[in-house]
Amino acid sequence: MAREDYLFTGPDWHSVERHQRQQMVAEIEKVDPDRLLNTSVDDLAIYFSEKYKIDVPVLDEENLVVDQREKQIDVSRDQNRYITDRSRPFYVTGSEIEVEIPFTGEAEAFKIQPNPYNLSPPRASVRGNLLMFTISGTNLEASQVRGEIERTVREVQSYLTNLRANVAGLNGQLLKEARNTVESRRNKLLTNRNTVASLGFKMKERQNAPKTYVPPEVRKKISPVMPPASSAPYKPEPALGGKDYEHILGVMQGMTQVMELSPSAFHDVDEEALRSHFLVQLNGHYQGQATGETFNYEGKTDILIRSEGRNIFIAECKFWSGSKKLSETIDQLLGYSSWRDTKTAVVVFNRNRDFSKVLAAIPETVRAHPQYKKDLPGSAETVFRYLFANRDDRNRELYLTVMAFDVPTPRS
Repeated sequence: MAREDYLFTGPDWHSVERHQRQQMVAEIEKVDPDRLLNTSVDDLAIYFSEKYKIDVPVLDEENLVVDQREKQIDVSRDQNRYITDRSRPFYVTGSEIEVEIPFTGEAEAFKIQPNPYNLSPPRASVRGNLLMFTISGTNLEASQVRGEIERTVREVQSYLTNLRANVAGLNGQLLKEARNTVESRRNKLLTNRNTVASLGFKMKERQNAPKTYVPPEVRKKISPVMPPASSAPYKPEPALGGKDYEHILGVMQGMTQVMELSPSAFHDVDEEALRSHFLVQLNGHYQGQATGETFNYEGKTDILIRSEGRNIFIAECKFWSGSKKLSETIDQLLGYSSWRDTKTAVVVFNRNRDFSKVLAAIPETVRAHPQYKKDLPGSAETVFRYLFANRDDRNRELYLTVMAFDVPTPRS
């Protein structure tokens, strides 16, 4: 049996907290530069935050078990016994009760001194996922043993409660700190390679183009596994800038608002005709760079914008016909998306009467998709923003905006 010792007598909490933060930053700084650049920032942040979180043990008191055995007990210091020579041990047969309590969480946490802390910590040993302690004596009584067990468990729980309060602050901050550290190192690496300026595409906008929409700028314990990524030399790919992405979506939203206000003009149009209306508006802003039914990667997409030979925006336009169809449309969009496509959209038109049900179904459907990663800021009542993983490379992320619009049937 493992030797009992005092619990919670190792390093104090402030030292542990400082160590976790410093070690996490140090490990991020040691990641191979190309691997860091080839891996999703969010995936890396999640990995490191999960690795350095502390999982405070939770005792499973319902499954506490006891065992009893005989034990030779030294009573040489018992002043109530007549012993002729107290200079050496004097053993009598007594009883030992062994108590085992299963727990989940990190066994190492039993060594941490929580804050607050007192100078009379409980005694026990840790073996695997069991917390163990013993009670021994020459004349043990049931009430006495029960009282000792309850007292020890109560003391351990008190220390764990204090430790849990300490750990909550650290665990709640690690994800943000990991992301900031990864992004900071990533920006330094890109600056050193003089590639930051080439990561965005400046699209040439027509002079005097109508400003149909100006949206605000929009900037997501099992041992964690390092996200898989190539360590091959990082080659940055040009991408559509955030402001241009917002402007394109604004142009499309302005067009759909026209449809909502003038339903009779669009009563009989099909998806192809709707796409043509969007292309007219987009080409009015971007010098004929928007095309329809243009082959890209695996199929044909409704709207594709190219700049200097590169695909920088792709979108699908569909009439709402249920959650299954939306999921298939997302599959279709991801199938069109090559490795460098990072800005995408799905425009959903509703001709049903219950638009609120459509709006409720969209987030549920999107989040159930296997390539979904997280919600993004900037969603509104009829506009939903998401981060998706590329179907062939999970470290390559796609921005997906789902825009839903009600095109009512005109009254006769």
